[in-house]
Amino acid sequence: MFLPIGDAGRAELVERRIAEAIMGGHLRAGDRLPSEADLAHTMGVAPVTVREALLGLRSRGLVVTRRGRNGGSFVSAEADPLVFAREALVASSRFAIRDLGVHYAALTMAGTRLAARRAALSEVAAIRIRLAKLDTAVGQKPGASELSAWRQTMDDLQLELVALSQSARLTRDQMRLQAEFSPLLRLIDVDAGTRSRHRELFGSVLDAVEAGDEDAAGAATERLVGDAIDALDALRLQADDF
Repeated sequence: MFLPIGDAGRAELVERRIAEAIMGGHLRAGDRLPSEADLAHTMGVAPVTVREALLGLRSRGLVVTRRGRNGGSFVSAEADPLVFAREALVASSRFAIRDLGVHYAALTMAGTRLAARRAALSEVAAIRIRLAKLDTAVGQKPGASELSAWRQTMDDLQLELVALSQSARLTRDQMRLQAEFSPLLRLIDVDAGTRSRHRELFGSVLDAVEAGDEDAAGAATERLVGDAIDALDALRLQADDF
């Protein structure tokens, strides 16, 4: 998450990278951020750029700064993934959301197609067991922590499935793109019907991978991502009501 951002290393890009890490669940409430000097070094920017980014994060309530011997910048306890996701959705055009879906679907389909060719049945079975346990972990009226855990588990299962492609590059790209996509999915996770539908669609992907059917695995993945994008597009149309 703190990889160099190159010549485009402006404060807003550093701010966005850290915000996405917080709202994607990679940094949790109370976690301490690296020092300004360390962040500047690892992200390839000047310390003043990091300082400006942290100021922006503090103004959004995502980060708090504590002084003293054990001070530093910490993820705020009030950092709300849903608020962040809504802001990101409103800031995106419908075309941008659709384009993100095309990118995510293409990458994930490539991973699941390869998984159908290369995965062992026992590896697919392990993912299926975790998916089955997810059914009982979240009730019909889950709280924020339960929804967060549900999304984290679904993200993990998707990454595990793509990892069965045995392609390190595909898996790394999946991790990066999923970190961008996952916060938006939290907005549609609040609906029990959507969660149930996506769990079923993901199960269809597993069925195809288990059967070694590459075409079916790709088609099932496309249906899963397409359903999510349709739901996000519908929310984007209602953005003025947020």
